[in-house]
Amino acid sequence: MATDLRFALRQLLKSPGFTLLALLTLAIGIGLNSAIFSLVDELFVRGLPYTEPGRVVHMSASAKDRGLNEIPLSAPRFMSNREAQTIFSDFAGESFSAFTLTGNSDPVQVFGGRLTWNYFTLLGVRPIRGRTFLPEEEERADVAVVTERFWRARLNADPNVIGRSIALDGVAHTIVGVLPNQPAAWFGTNAVAEVWTTKPFVIPGFSYERMMRGTGFLRVLGRLKPGITLEQASAALPSLDQAYATAYPSNLDRTATTSIKTMPEDVTGNLRPAFATLLAAVSLVLLIACSNVANLLLARFSGRRREIALRLALGASRSNVLRLFLFESLLVSVLAGVAGAFLAWRLVPLIPSMASDVLPLDRGYDPGLSLPVLGFMTALSLLTGLAVGMYPALQGSRADLIDGLKEGGRGSTGSRRQQRFRKLLVGAQVALSVALLAGAALLIASFVRLTQQDLGFDAEHVWVGFITLPPARYGDIDMRQRFADGTLAALRNQPGIESASVSGDAPLLGGGRTLYTRADVEVPPVDKRPSAPGHDIAPGFLKTWGIPLLAGRNFDEHDLAAGRNVVLISQAGAKKVFPNEDPIGKTLLVTSAGTPAEIVGVVGDVRSQRVAEPPGMEFYRPWAQESFPFVLIAARSRLELNVVTRLVQSALTTVDPGVAVAQPQTMGVVVAQTLGQARLMMWLLGLFAGVAMVLATVGIYGAMAYTVGQRIGEIGVRMAFGAETRDILRLVIDQGMRPVAAGLAVGLAAALALGRLIASQLYQTSAHSPLLLAATMATLGLAALLACIVPARRASLVNPVDALRAE
Repeated sequence: MATDLRFALRQLLKSPGFTLLALLTLAIGIGLNSAIFSLVDELFVRGLPYTEPGRVVHMSASAKDRGLNEIPLSAPRFMSNREAQTIFSDFAGESFSAFTLTGNSDPVQVFGGRLTWNYFTLLGVRPIRGRTFLPEEEERADVAVVTERFWRARLNADPNVIGRSIALDGVAHTIVGVLPNQPAAWFGTNAVAEVWTTKPFVIPGFSYERMMRGTGFLRVLGRLKPGITLEQASAALPSLDQAYATAYPSNLDRTATTSIKTMPEDVTGNLRPAFATLLAAVSLVLLIACSNVANLLLARFSGRRREIALRLALGASRSNVLRLFLFESLLVSVLAGVAGAFLAWRLVPLIPSMASDVLPLDRGYDPGLSLPVLGFMTALSLLTGLAVGMYPALQGSRADLIDGLKEGGRGSTGSRRQQRFRKLLVGAQVALSVALLAGAALLIASFVRLTQQDLGFDAEHVWVGFITLPPARYGDIDMRQRFADGTLAALRNQPGIESASVSGDAPLLGGGRTLYTRADVEVPPVDKRPSAPGHDIAPGFLKTWGIPLLAGRNFDEHDLAAGRNVVLISQAGAKKVFPNEDPIGKTLLVTSAGTPAEIVGVVGDVRSQRVAEPPGMEFYRPWAQESFPFVLIAARSRLELNVVTRLVQSALTTVDPGVAVAQPQTMGVVVAQTLGQARLMMWLLGLFAGVAMVLATVGIYGAMAYTVGQRIGEIGVRMAFGAETRDILRLVIDQGMRPVAAGLAVGLAAALALGRLIASQLYQTSAHSPLLLAATMATLGLAALLACIVPARRASLVNPVDALRAE
């Protein structure tokens, strides 16, 4: 065996051109597959670092008739379910929250949540120091647990951290535990969670009565009891829903239904279709690479028939010859696996950097090649070697002894079976390439359509930042109004800031939905009213965001808490709620309290939730009449991000030195992030399609070049009998394009099937676009034609005398 391996290595070194081409081709296929598999391993295989995460489910509520899908649970529903359920061994809830940390240095915002006492117990998280919460601390105690990152960075790894006090939103909290850093996959990537407290049934700015009407804000988890399956748990949910509806008949979420998903499915659910597509794409690239190398090996082994015949004549068995050729192909694939590992090692870090806002990966994630990935690459290399080498080796070992000793015979191109197989490989490469190119073309067209949508606001030169106002100091609406007035006045005095605004949210940056209904028709019960994005805005909002006022008036200084409630609505909302009517002066009942608000203006439509979601009903209320301690500041400025951040923080310090800006960013970045997954898919599938086309073109060229080389004698005879240059060109191109034409036909069918697979990822683009499919086939057909023309041109330049003398 060692002798055969050494001989195989010598044979490869004798043909550096073949060896290099085969190595590069397989290395690309193996490297791309390994890079995608490493991300699949990280996102879908390894799982969350919790105790049996597959037994933990996330419970959400839906009211599909009102356009509400998988929203958080309300506090009363959580309380009702916690008391009535019998399917979970533990049941816990969490409310995301931001806190202003003061007392150590300058105020900073930190992120985390308010939890029920058993949240981390349910997950199976063991503290590094101290403990988690106790039952009696859930609603009364001011206690906190922090992450190791927080402990080291903000508390200097104080060994006496347990019992230490920190000020969150101006309230002293006692640290009772230090936890391992929590995964971004569950707690978020942009706002890294560091601190958690108790008192989960508190919404800053909400009264207890308003919260108990059924506003959803809790992320609820349950751990299935031993022996309870997901299906059994789902079957028990309707009884919980009925019990809640009976206990709270007037709540706005009374008719909502609950559903559950396992934690792994909940974390990666929206990524699964995209990565299924990417896995399919890289698998096709590998198949094309294998077809390419198999064709090269078949041609190589066919050219060594004399060597094979001599071995057989000297007593070698066919199994020995088969083993020799298999060693050659396995050696190529193993070396390609090493090169592919290097390629994957360089590629893997690029994908998270391209999509850090899309993939739920931890900050500082080190995308190394793990043992499972290395095992996958090793197995893939060996399987690839067997796949590409088995048929050529079998064909080579079956060489006819007499014909082989005749040195191949005139015009030999191998057996008819080998010729058909090589044509089949060429057709397969073309078909697979058509499918990949068509998929990439569809995603590119979809992304272009998405980027061309009118967002309804001007995102250029807009800076945004978040602030959490301490509820102890800003518990009432008048205090929040004074903060907004002071902040806007301070910002107007900052050089370089053209305009500024204060609001509760911003386009594409989240925000809640609020109930509404017309007041001049039969008013439906609160649990039947529609909801729409609602925005609390201070003066200057429309100007800063570039949203046009289409009718009526804007808010002014008279729209105060003590005055008449007013509201602005979107143009789409006016058409939907008041068709063929003038909405100005009409009254809407808004929020769960049914507050009457007069419509004073109509503004342009804004895509506030998602770029791909068409605008609909939205309404805006004056900050002085409705606001919460969660503030978003927007500033229009042509200055750099860091400069604007310093100016805004300086202005805030003059109003309240105890507040801090968090997550400063430009709206250009925000818009780019919302398109992140579509952009990632477009780039990756486009890259794979480009690689596939190059490999297919090289494969066609290699097959044709080999065929022409083997038929030099035949071509010389044809030219000696009067064949002209155009006849030879036509002969060679016709022979090369026949399998290409068959591959294009099969590829068209494959492209239609792939279109159905990625249809859910397309935006305003038909999965069966005739124009895109025709352009794809034309592009690949042209590339194949060029690959055939070069060998055909070489054949047409053959000197018949030299060809016949060599023959």
